[in-house]
Amino acid sequence: MARPAPLTPRDHDRDSVGMRYVYPVVSRRAGGVSVGVNLNPNNACNWACVYCQVPTLIRGTAPDIDLECLETELRAMLDAILHGDFMQTRVPDGAQRLNDIALSGNGEPTSAQAFPEVIELIGRILGDFGLAGRIKLVLITNGSLIDRPRVQAGLRQMAALNGETWFKFDSATAAGMRAINQTRIRPEKQFERLALAARLCPAWLQTCVFARDGEPPTEAEQQAYLAAIARIVRERIPVRGVLLYGLARPSMQPQASHLSALPAAWLDAYADRIREAGLAVRVTP
Repeated sequence: MARPAPLTPRDHDRDSVGMRYVYPVVSRRAGGVSVGVNLNPNNACNWACVYCQVPTLIRGTAPDIDLECLETELRAMLDAILHGDFMQTRVPDGAQRLNDIALSGNGEPTSAQAFPEVIELIGRILGDFGLAGRIKLVLITNGSLIDRPRVQAGLRQMAALNGETWFKFDSATAAGMRAINQTRIRPEKQFERLALAARLCPAWLQTCVFARDGEPPTEAEQQAYLAAIARIVRERIPVRGVLLYGLARPSMQPQASHLSALPAAWLDAYADRIREAGLAVRVTP
């Protein structure tokens, strides 16, 4: 039997190890191995971002989570990484470091009704493997459900587990959010959710920028985003910085043919403007 192919930063296949919920990736932004936990194996999300790489994406929420299956898979994955030959056989040189466990996947993870129970389970497993406080627990979220008590309970648990949220923040305008994220949430409401999330658990903004029909975001869009950054700083919302990234893998959405990556120099220049507005930036072209 042929060996499985090595992982690369461009390959985030959720089925690379044949598990229902757990999948390993080499993360560009993390700079090492991230163990993904996909709570949306039904490919359902309450947003439909035009750059999303999930095929057959549908509108909806996460299904019921089989916590016993998730525990078995996560323990097996961590055992292979820490005690087996997974790093040597599947991970390229320079990335053979376990960076985090990330609640990500094929939809909005906080839509899972068992979200706080999942966090509690991961915390227990981290303790059993001696990883508590040594690696990060990351939640990649669009933030739309942060005002729900069960999600807030999960964030409080994450904060105690060296956790952080990567809060999707692609646009600060209603038109931009409709065009990019295909949601009609008011920017002011989303800003309130960001403030709440950041005060419950350390937070970074996660911002994807790209060209549409060859054109970068308009100056008006950029100015609105920079004004939101300045407001974050002015109101002392504890956001650690911005994870600014471009398109590395093709979108699987109907709008894909209209999207393209921006030059690294454009991203760097935009990052400088964000820094001038008051937040740190990490750029991943």
